[in-house]
This record gives sequence, C-alpha cells and structure tokens, in this order.
Amino acid sequence: MANRGLDAEQLYRRCVPESLPFETTAEVEPLEDGRLGQSRAVQALRFGVGIEHPGYNIFALGPPGTGKFPLARHFLTRRAESRPAPPDWIYVYNFEHPERPRAIRLPAGMGLRLRQDMEQLVEELRPALSSAFESEEYQARRQAIEEEFRERSNRAFTELRRKAQERGLALLQTPMGWVFAPLRGGQVLSPEDLQALPEAERRRIEEEVERLQQELQQVLAQMPRWQREMQRSLRELNREVTNFAVGARIEDLQEKYAKFAAVVEHLDAVRRDIVRHAREFLSSGGEAQEPAGGDRSQPPPARRYRVNLLVDNSETDYAPVVYEDNPTYQNLLGRVEYVSQMGALITDFNLIRPGALHRANGGYLILDARRLLTQPFAWEGLKRALRSRQLRIESPGQAMGLISTISLEPEPVPLDVKVVLLGDRLLYYLLSALDPEFGQLFKVAADFSEELERTEENQLLYARLIAAITRREGLMPFDRTGVARIIEHTSRLVGDAGRLSIHLESIAEVLRESDYWARENGNGAVTAADVQRAIDARIRRSDRLRERIQEEILRGTILIDTAGERVGQVNGLSVIELGGFAFGRPNRITARVRLGRGEVVDIEREVKLSGPIHSKGVLILAGFLGARYASERPLSLSASLVFEQSYSGVEGDSASSAELYALLSAIAGVPVKQSLAVTGSVNQHGDIQAIGGVNEKIEGFFDICRERGLTGEQGVIIPASNVQHLMLKQEVVEAVRAGRFHVYPVERVDEGIELLTGLPAGERDESGGYPEGTVNGMVERRLAELSRKLRQSSPPRAPEESEEEEQR
Repeated sequence: MANRGLDAEQLYRRCVPESLPFETTAEVEPLEDGRLGQSRAVQALRFGVGIEHPGYNIFALGPPGTGKFPLARHFLTRRAESRPAPPDWIYVYNFEHPERPRAIRLPAGMGLRLRQDMEQLVEELRPALSSAFESEEYQARRQAIEEEFRERSNRAFTELRRKAQERGLALLQTPMGWVFAPLRGGQVLSPEDLQALPEAERRRIEEEVERLQQELQQVLAQMPRWQREMQRSLRELNREVTNFAVGARIEDLQEKYAKFAAVVEHLDAVRRDIVRHAREFLSSGGEAQEPAGGDRSQPPPARRYRVNLLVDNSETDYAPVVYEDNPTYQNLLGRVEYVSQMGALITDFNLIRPGALHRANGGYLILDARRLLTQPFAWEGLKRALRSRQLRIESPGQAMGLISTISLEPEPVPLDVKVVLLGDRLLYYLLSALDPEFGQLFKVAADFSEELERTEENQLLYARLIAAITRREGLMPFDRTGVARIIEHTSRLVGDAGRLSIHLESIAEVLRESDYWARENGNGAVTAADVQRAIDARIRRSDRLRERIQEEILRGTILIDTAGERVGQVNGLSVIELGGFAFGRPNRITARVRLGRGEVVDIEREVKLSGPIHSKGVLILAGFLGARYASERPLSLSASLVFEQSYSGVEGDSASSAELYALLSAIAGVPVKQSLAVTGSVNQHGDIQAIGGVNEKIEGFFDICRERGLTGEQGVIIPASNVQHLMLKQEVVEAVRAGRFHVYPVERVDEGIELLTGLPAGERDESGGYPEGTVNGMVERRLAELSRKLRQSSPPRAPEESEEEEQR
C-alpha cells in the first residue's frame, strides 16, 4: 500500500481575493441583523415571539458569542413596535386593610398624572384645612357647641344648688369631688357643730343629703353623655368644615378620573380619611413622625394619600423589551424596602419597588440563564410567576414559608410577559432532564449554530457581516485581501476547511485588532497583512506555555525522538487548550508485552490519570487484538501502555491508534520510525476514525521537527476523514510543497503500520495465515508462541478436567 501523502493544496483551502466583487467593505451592503447561518434559530424566534399562548417562552441555546442576545433583541424589538404601550401600575393605601396595598391599572401615562394630582392635593390640604379651621365662622360655631355643653351642666348644678339651699344645705366642690354640707345663718356647719345638733335634726339633714346625693349622681352620670354629644357635634362640625375645604378638590379629581372606578373609589376613601384625621393632619403637618410607643402600623397622613407609581409607561411608545443583567429574586419580582425609625424598621406602600418582570409586563424580558440559576430562589420565583401569571411581591423567606413576621402583602399584579432565556446547550438539556416544569414553561428552543457551510454565496454574506461589524464599531474598511484572510481564519477557528465560524465575538475581536495594526501601519484599509499580524500577535500573547514545552523538548528534558527507529515506541499527539488558546504537543507512547492472560494494562488508568474515554480506547485495543490474531486461541500476553512523562490527566481516544501501533511493534519486535507522529482513533475492526484538533496536532510536531531541522522524512499520520478539516499554517504548507514534511492520511490500521515500519502489513492467504515478513504475520506468530509457552508453564490438569474441557 503506497501512501504518497497529501499535496500542499489539500492542507489549506484558500479564499481567492479576486473572487470577492468589491475593493473594500465600504462598498458592501452590511448584514445588519446578524442572521448569517442562523436560519433554524431565526425560525424558532419568529415562532416563539409570534405565538401568544401561555408557556411558549423561549430558550435561546448555543455557545456564548454566537449573537443570541442581539438577534433575540432584534426580533423582540420588531414585534414590540407593533404592540401598544402597556398600562401603568400604581399602588395606593388600603384604608380598610393597611397591610394589603391596592394595585390599580391605568392607561400608559395616566399613573404619572394621578401621582402628580395627588401630590398637589396633599400640598393644598394643610393650607386649605388651616384656613377653614381658623375661620371666624368655624370658631363661632365651635364655641357655640362648647357653650351649649357648659350651659347645660351649669343649669343642672344651679338647680341642684337651689334645691340644696331650700333644704338648708350647700353644694360644695372639693378635691375629693362634690359634697353637700348643712347651713346655719348662711354658714357651713363644722363637724363639731353638726354633732351638737339634736338627733332628729341630724337625721333629717342626713336624709336630705342622701336624696340630693342621688340627684347629684344622676347629674354626674349625664355629664359623659353630654360630653359625647358635644364631641359628636364637634366632629360633625369638623366633618362639615373639612368637606367644605377639600370636597371640591376631590370631586374635581373624581370627575377627571371618572372612567376609572378604582380611582374614584380610592378618592372616596381618601376623602373619608381626611375627614376622620383632619385635626391629626393639621397638628403633624402630614409628615410628622409617629411618637414613641405610637401606632406605627399606619404611615403619616400625607403619605397615605400619595400614589406609588410602580410602573410608569408615560414615555413608552410601544411594548417594552427589558434585559435584566443581575436577575436576583428581588430584581426580578420586586421588593418592599424598609427605613429605620427610632430603632425600628418600618415600611409602607410607598416603599414597594418594581422588579424586571413589572417593567417588562405587557412586553418581553431577556435573561441570562446561568446568572438566573446561580441566584438563590430566583429560578423558582420566575417559574411561580409564569405559572400563576401573577406578580406577587414578597420576600424569599415569605415565599418559602420560612418567616412569619408581619409585613406588607401587596395585591398581586396580573402578568403578561414573554421571557427569553439565553444559555448554553448543556444548561438547556440539564433543565429539560431535571426540571419537569421547564418544558411546560419554555416550549420554544432557538438553537444557535456556531458554524456555517463555506460556499461562495456564504463567503459573500460573510463579507457583508464584516461590513456590518466594522461600521457598527467604527473600524476601518477591510479590503478584499483582508476579508479573504478573515474567512480563512474563521475556517481555522472552527477546525474545518469546509465551514466558517459564526462566533460573532471571536470575529469582532480579530476585526478590532486588525484595525489597530492597520492604523499603526498608516493604511487606508485593513489588508491581509494586518489581519495576519493581528492573528500572530494574539498567538504570541498566549503561547508562553507552548514555547516552554517546545523548549523542554528541544533541550531533551521531555523525551521526543524525531529520527531513528524504536521498538514499541510511537510519537502520539495531543492538544492542550488554556484560556482559549489551543496548541499541539507530541507525547511519547510506549508499550511493553510479556506472557500473560490477555490483559492490556493502561498505566494511566491504574493510577487514575486516565479519563473514561481514554480508558475505553485502550480496552478497544484488546478487542481488536483478540479478534484479529487470537480468535481461536487464548490471547496469552500481558501488555502495558503509558504516556511517558505525563504528569496530569489524559482524556480522549485520539491516541488509541498510536497506542495500537506501539503495541503491534512491541509484540512483533518491529521498530517504528520516530520521524513520524500519529493521531487518530481506532475501532475494534481496525478502522481509523476522525479526531479533533488535527491542525494543532500536526503543527505541534512540525514545530519540533523544524527546530531540529527538517529532513524530508518527518511527517504526521492522520485519519483520512480529517483531511477535510485541514487549515494548516503556511509554514507547514510550504514545507510539504517542498517535500521536507509530509501529512499521510490513513483509513485502516494496516496503512499506518506500513508507514511506520516500512514493512507490508500483510493479508491472510487462502490457508488463513499471514505471509512471512509481514507485520501481521509476525504479530500472529508471536502471540501463538506466547500461547504455547503459557500452556507449557501451566500446571498439569487432572484427566477428568481434560475430558470436561474437551467436551466443552
């Protein structure tokens, strides 16, 4: 099987600048809405935004930087512009149940007007009431009521004094109360004189005092009733005066808001409260603090009459589109704030604050799913609101039933909102699997792709995308060479020559940095050289570790051979990715075999440095060996495989073909060329399967060979299915073109072992054996020899055991 290796043209797919029909992107119509390559997501967004049924909220899934947010906002904004502005929502004082503020819905802009009108009413209340209660008419009427009470009590006591005098007694007021005393000659008798009177006279006086005392008690019993009547009359007077002072103002407001029954009803309650608390309002000015030990359950009078404008849409022309950057429970659902007053925390309806759901009510809300899920109680609070279609403001402790302290319980607000969550795919699938309510509330999945098929048409669309980004961010225009280089770079980013990356953030970063270097060079437009310089600078900023590893290989600290031959030793290739920068690294893989019972020991797994996928790849090797070479006899070897000088975990199966080659070399005793490195996965049938990071792996081995000197013998063996992914750097392409480096595609294990050993792999002949001088033949014969040795070394079995085995 001759394998010439790939031609240079197969290692890199160029974008020919002359195929682009413009000189610079200044001539190109920009692709403004960022839909490039997102037809599936666009259809889902259009459907999710258009359908009005409950539960059809949207989850936009895809990697960060793929344009989920701008595209979702674009669709939501377009839809919102066709819908009217949602209503205002206000909270007002509930005079019957102060702990339950009332929510009132008003047309957009009407809430602000009502708040201003109520503030003006409060400002006018005190002067109006002061003027009314200080008027001469009020004072005269009040004095008349008080005078009537005094006259009534005076008449009662005057009549009682007259009766007492007729009976020779005087009515006296003492510190102990009212008493009757006997008179003689107009003088009150002393106790001694009273005792000196005849017994009959004393008894008469006592009887008269007792009768008058009863009449006095009747008079005193009537005094509280007369006092209540006076207070009732005063209250009626105050009510009449208050109604006269503020009634016209409130009636004007009721007429102004006559279409809104809830407002008219509230204004009636305000009128009654003002009448009830007019004197309190005057004495405190409406804003005075409550006295120590007073009732803090109600706010001061003026605060009771205010309007808390929770949602103000007075300056909104259409439905809102809200993005909440910090979706905490309270930022989503609202909160009740508290103020410290005389050592206590108090609140009232004026301290109710809206959340993002209030602001987005009647429109659309965009949230980052990961941020939402990392906030305590926020996810459950959002689901509860969407489920009930109501916004209930309460603390998380109240919502979860963890606290029972007295607080406000604002009336819930009806919720009509479309929620769009932005997150990665793993998060979406985890929520789908673990949260039963997720599928009921987020029925629309908008799946954003991060790559696009590379066609001539899409390359022109890509140029329009570049034009849009440069104009939006104020960058210099890109000429056709710069655009072509960007297109080639995005194919390299996605690791596929036939596709383009549409990771918008990565593209924008390269465009910005290319613009920087173009300005440094004084160019009028960004060229391919500027783009290349930006790419090189990005690599240079991130490749310290790669440089250090290569240095240690060249110094011989990390053992990697690039020439000669070794038995049971193969150069494998791995990829290290740190901070968004990936680079390839050669790894020495060694295999040792000995007599055993079919175990292929993965040393990495034994010491728990192997991931499950890598361990799976090693177990596949035992299946391949047994099926190909020992299908009718025991696999009588014990083999060990290891990544030499590996001090961290190993994961992935991309080295399984290299491990198999090392194992075959060790079994057959055939040396392997160290000038070649290998990457590729293998299955139990010996097929070589595609792997990731093929470009970085080839370049990692090439860099070491270049530093040591290219001999024309070095190269890399890759899966044939990875050829379509090749976008190698120009150094590698030129070295291949000059015949100083090679890239060999293989489809089967046999192709790879021939390249590595220079010997034919061999195929089974008519007798079922492999020819002499072939790698497969040597492997099979060695395994047969090990099997014989194992039988010879085993202890003799009892005859009955032999008979049983033969019967089996």
